[in-house]
Order: sequence, then C-alpha cells, then structure tokens
Amino acid sequence: MPLMLGKLYDALKAANVSDDKAREAAEEVATYEEVEGDVWLLKWMVGAVIALVLGVFWMQWQMVDRLAGIEGRITNVEDRLATIESKLPRSS
Repeated sequence: MPLMLGKLYDALKAANVSDDKAREAAEEVATYEEVEGDVWLLKWMVGAVIALVLGVFWMQWQMVDRLAGIEGRITNVEDRLATIESKLPRSS
C-alpha cells in the first residue's frame, strides 16, 4: 500500500467521500509532501553550487588582477632595459 495521510483519509471519509476517492486523494497529497521535501533538497544544492561558482569567479578575478600587476612590472623592466641598451655603445 502506498504512503497516505491517515487523518486526511479519515476526514474525507467523515465527509461522505467514497472509499476509493478518499484513498486516492490521501495518497496524492502524501506524494506531494515527498516531492516538496525533494524540492527543498534541490534548492539547498543549487544554493551550494551558486556559492561555489561565485567563489571560483572571485578566485579568477584575483588571478587576473595579479597577472595585470605582473604585466606592469614586466613592462617596467622592459622599459629600463631599453633605456640601458640605448646608452650602451654600439659595436660594429
């Protein structure tokens, strides 16, 4: 016998609903409550995934920022080398 809500079944029987219809309605509501619990779990899982994705985006942003800083330093070193090379005598 599938899961059903006994109090709902009893209430429907007290309201003169046929046995088959009362049983089907109680089983359907019980199934809905099972699905509602599964949806809660899925919402929690989606929230966790969103938090992880935001963390990954933040880490990537930090990496891009650090790479831009390194690129600026390399450009500075290249400029200094060009200045030094321009001061050196040229050999023929």
